[in-house]
Amino acid sequence: MSASCQSCLMPFSKDPGVRESEKYCSYCFKNGELCYKGDDLKEYQNICYTNMVAKGMNKFQARVFTFLIRFAPRWKKANRRKD
Repeated sequence: MSASCQSCLMPFSKDPGVRESEKYCSYCFKNGELCYKGDDLKEYQNICYTNMVAKGMNKFQARVFTFLIRFAPRWKKANRRKD
C-alpha cells in the first residue's frame, strides 16, 4: 500500500478526511469515484494549487507540491503520452 495519494501525492498522514480508497486521499476520491474525472494535468494542478492556497498553504510551497503532482502514478502515463 502506498503512503501517499496516487493522484495528488498528499501523504496519507496529512489527510484530514476519511479515506474511501487505499490509493487516493479524501480530497481526490469521494462517493466511490475520483473527484476530478478529466485527464488534463495542467487543469488538475491549477485546481490543486487553488485549493492548497485557500486552505492556508503558502504560495511557494503550494507551487512546489503542485509541480510534483506530475510524478504521481495517476499522471505519469498521461505525461509520457504528451511529451
